[in-house]
Amino acid sequence: QVQLVESGGALVQAGGSLKLSCLASGSIFSINVRRWYRQAPGKERELVADITSAGITNYADSVKGRFTISRDNAKNTIYLQMNSLKPENMAVYYCRYCSGVACYESYWGQGTQVTVSS
Repeated sequence: QVQLVESGGALVQAGGSLKLSCLASGSIFSINVRRWYRQAPGKERELVADITSAGITNYADSVKGRFTISRDNAKNTIYLQMNSLKPENMAVYYCRYCSGVACYESYWGQGTQVTVSS
């Protein structure tokens, strides 16, 4: 059983930055992939970035070079640093902890709202 809580969402102007956090609690010993997703109004939920237990990161093409995923094991927390935000980045951002790259067992946070004004 894993519980995830996202925080850090806010209203920002285009070109600004935000840093999201996802705090995990519970039995996470089997977790080896940690992911950030987002869902914009009227759009499907999409994978934004992930990081493996080995520290390997992957990003959606649309955010590569602007977003950075990181992990703090001591705090049981992952982060998503978002720079040069665009209006199209406005969405609810969710973290997801997975066992295996296919996420055969996973846990979701409740989401945090990111709003970008032009």
